[in-house]
Amino acid sequence: METANTRILVDAGFSCKEIERRLALLKVEPSGIDAVVVTHEHTDHVRGLGVFARRYKVPVLINEATLSNCSKNIGDIPIPVLFSTGDTLTFRDLEVHFISKCHDAVDPVALTFSSNGYKLGIVTDLGRPTSLILESIRHCNALILEFNHDLELLERSSYPLELKRRIRGPEGHLSNRQAARLLEQVTHGRLEFVVLAHLSQVNNSEKLAYSEAATVLQNSVGNRTSIIVSSQYSPMPVASIGEGGKGVY
Repeated sequence: METANTRILVDAGFSCKEIERRLALLKVEPSGIDAVVVTHEHTDHVRGLGVFARRYKVPVLINEATLSNCSKNIGDIPIPVLFSTGDTLTFRDLEVHFISKCHDAVDPVALTFSSNGYKLGIVTDLGRPTSLILESIRHCNALILEFNHDLELLERSSYPLELKRRIRGPEGHLSNRQAARLLEQVTHGRLEFVVLAHLSQVNNSEKLAYSEAATVLQNSVGNRTSIIVSSQYSPMPVASIGEGGKGVY
């Protein structure tokens, strides 16, 4: 995520080498990253955090509980910047809002980034939407939103019963149907695009996720929101917010 003056990496779930490779595909130098923001301590969000932060001396925005819970796995962080969940922090030309969310981690957060009158929301790893989440992302110009699984595919999968319960539980992950209902409640005429994120490789498909989102948006009068389906295997193309890319992107 970047503005005219700031580049932020949200989470670091790949190895440092893989993060470097993916940044290179976007023609971004790792040394040009101004900060890493950590949403929660699960390995698929912090795997490369310690090495990346130490190698490039990059500040890490993280809450105290999350840092404490993952410190053994990530090692020392040279420049920790601690925030409290619920805070809004000004970082260069960005306002970053840290929103409490329902997930099976110690103190997980969703995020909004605001700059130059535009707002981007990032909501993944969410067991259920809350009024706080809805209110926080209601006026976003772009959303990165979890469409994790299709309920029928999850039920038919070979996953153990306990894992299925965890995924579909109130502190697990949003199904396509849940995410679509959330999107329906926050869509508006200035929502430029929504990125469907965190799709399960086993329990979802791009077609199913896209269909749920498209149905909601097509039923919204006057809506021109674009849908982008993200991939675990490669970085998505850069998408900008605002005329001439004036906002965050």
